[in-house]
Amino acid sequence: MAKTKENPPAKIFTIGFTKKSAETFFDALERNQITDVIDVRLYANTQFAGFTKAPDLKFFLKRVSSIEYRHDLKFAPTEEMFKSYQQQIISWEDYEKLFARTMKKRHIESHILRNYSDSPEVRYCLLCAEVSAENCHRRLVAEKFAEVFDGMEILHL
Repeated sequence: MAKTKENPPAKIFTIGFTKKSAETFFDALERNQITDVIDVRLYANTQFAGFTKAPDLKFFLKRVSSIEYRHDLKFAPTEEMFKSYQQQIISWEDYEKLFARTMKKRHIESHILRNYSDSPEVRYCLLCAEVSAENCHRRLVAEKFAEVFDGMEILHL
């Protein structure tokens, strides 16, 4: 069911900032030659974001590493879904199902094709807060990229 364009990026990366120093975070992005960070958080400007608070992060990425930044709420969970999972009202399995339905409603496949099929030289990294991608929606978004771009490799930093 792949809907690939001619030369899509070959890999998609993900990273969580929690429990990472700024040095570790930026080193990981540079070491993997990331060109664009896509912030998939619902809340990119909270006080808990530390050095990844959206306006500051955009500045740091450009100044420190020459990396582009964009906050794409199409890849974020709904507020209700986010709070329900955070407060343990729903399980991770329920969250995954809800998020899959949300992506379908948002026509994520066509959104990815329209906005993220630049070229093989572009190296996107999905940013969220969770330490591990295992129970984070950034993994689900990365999997959708891999589905759209038939076989795109996913690397969690």
